Amino acid sequence: MNTRTTLTLALSSVTAGLLAAGSASAMPSTLNWTAYGTGTSGHAQIMAISQLLQEEHGTQSRVIPGENDTMRMTPLKTGRVDLCACGIASYYGLEGVMMFAGPDWGPQPIRVISTAMASFGLGMAVAGDVEIDSIADLKGKRLAYLRGDDALNKAAEAYLAFAGLTWDDVQRVDFPGYNAAFDGIISGRADAAITTTVTPAAQRLAASPRGLQWPALPADDDAGWARMLEVAPYFQPHDVTSGAGIDAEQPLASASYPYPIMVSNADLAPDTVTGLITTLVESFDDYKDNAPGASGYALENQNMTWVVPFHDAVVAYYQQTGVWDDAMEAHQNALVARQQLLMETWEAYQADAPEDETAFIDGWMQVRRTALEEAGLNPVF
Repeated sequence: MNTRTTLTLALSSVTAGLLAAGSASAMPSTLNWTAYGTGTSGHAQIMAISQLLQEEHGTQSRVIPGENDTMRMTPLKTGRVDLCACGIASYYGLEGVMMFAGPDWGPQPIRVISTAMASFGLGMAVAGDVEIDSIADLKGKRLAYLRGDDALNKAAEAYLAFAGLTWDDVQRVDFPGYNAAFDGIISGRADAAITTTVTPAAQRLAASPRGLQWPALPADDDAGWARMLEVAPYFQPHDVTSGAGIDAEQPLASASYPYPIMVSNADLAPDTVTGLITTLVESFDDYKDNAPGASGYALENQNMTWVVPFHDAVVAYYQQTGVWDDAMEAHQNALVARQQLLMETWEAYQADAPEDETAFIDGWMQVRRTALEEAGLNPVF
């Protein structure tokens, strides 16, 4: 499984390197972003960072809110924006799967600048009146399936896999959307659904007569985590301290992945990236309290061996400041090689791909799987 690296460098030595790295950077006069919609913590974080960039570099930011994954990712694909404060769709875009498997998309040259890991997590919300001690006890229970929401359904599949279960082991109950699923649990038509711990839907369930419980995912269950990461390698163990029914003094052992995930294309100007990552780390204290969840960008929260490769300038920055090691370098190189393989496979597939969209997607997913398996890599999807 991917290892979340804990960074323990002395602050004084890191700061010295940061100052050296930052002095050579030249930020542009304007940065264009996409982010989650106004009113979300992701949007608020980018606005706080944008204000800091203006104060420190004179860089103006234009932040375009996008209400769904494709609205946030399309401007990055077309070059309309420099950066996207995205969700896990950035990983799907890298892999060319789900909503990015169609003829207008394919694998994208996405690279990470930084990520935020906040106090909440993703969990399996189970009605409080259901007898359950662990995820394994979901067997035979009624689990919500959200039509058209590939990401959350994939997360539910991963949670089931932690206990060695699949969708065949539960009673799948289809719902037209997220809120409808929780209405269904409250009214007794389902028993569980996947969600982030801080959503209003989870709060509604907690306040309902059925109540709410969160089965734990023990971090020391190596076999469980191995099964989970085979299905969804972007998860990582996380002690959740905020959410419906969660006591900060007794964290929930669960799972999460970063939100937002700050990404660019691989060809974003190195000076821009250097200036940005230097500011994010060196000036962390100046913005960490200026938006909900902004403290998640702390250096120690960065997973250096995650599933999306870093921008080359970020790697150079971490090397210069003494953060980077050989294991991180090997992991980065493997991710870049996977990215290159996917993009080359896509280019070759397009040359003789079927015109029908369904046939195109089916064919691509099979060709993609074959290419990855022949390279000894996990296709995941």
